[in-house]
Amino acid sequence: MYKLIACDMDETLLDEQAQVSQQNRDAIAKARAAGVRFVLASGRGFPAMQTTAQILGMANQTDEYMISFNGGAITENRGNRIIALQALTFEQVKTLFQIGLAYDVGFHIYTTESVFMYRINQEERTYVEGRLDGYIELTSPDIDFLKDHQLIKILFHNNERHYLEQIKQHMPAEIVAQLSLSFSGNRYLEFNQKGVSKGNALRFLAEKLNIKPTEIITIGDNNNDISMLSMAGLGIAVLNATADAKAAADYICSRDHTQSAIADVINRFVLNA
Repeated sequence: MYKLIACDMDETLLDEQAQVSQQNRDAIAKARAAGVRFVLASGRGFPAMQTTAQILGMANQTDEYMISFNGGAITENRGNRIIALQALTFEQVKTLFQIGLAYDVGFHIYTTESVFMYRINQEERTYVEGRLDGYIELTSPDIDFLKDHQLIKILFHNNERHYLEQIKQHMPAEIVAQLSLSFSGNRYLEFNQKGVSKGNALRFLAEKLNIKPTEIITIGDNNNDISMLSMAGLGIAVLNATADAKAAADYICSRDHTQSAIADVINRFVLNA
């Protein structure tokens, strides 16, 4: 029997309007009522995951957890209590920022409280609306004011995935060796501290909860989900997933994120409905 479902948010649980369908809500509620934990596992920071947690009835709850920043943080929902955190140094972030300035990319820089953005276009503003409410847009390429902040993640944005892949290939080897790199949403190249991944964070949380990997279902759509798809007893890619995510999965759902794929997974593998 499965005891925990870890689920990505954007392009997996959430539809094109960044909403949770009623079918997904109902299925998740039934799974939780049956004693199965539901853990949100996102590239977002935990402040930007609260609306979805509220919709699912898990916000500010004791003994409920979420994985954020691609595994850079694990928090208990009650008071967003940080259980584990792996930050970047300011020097790492500044180096990546300076490298990115030479390319046609926008930037998101994540602290535990805020997201700072630089060089973003209107299309990106529209995309993050409802996903990253309350971000701070920078007007100059000066991030020295972040020196004393706890920095968890930085990402480059460009709508051409191939362009981001080229940037990754040309990153200095000594920089890449210090970091965990991943793609998400087919629009972001993300940088976390070395060793950070959703899979490693989920493994840590599962050990804390005395849950075996074989008792876990993971659901995702992109390359930053591969680590958790690979470590679970049942890794599931939604129909709109990348080819790499599908290759890492044990099962490919017949529905995409606009068709209540999570409800289909829960009904099939948890509720046997």
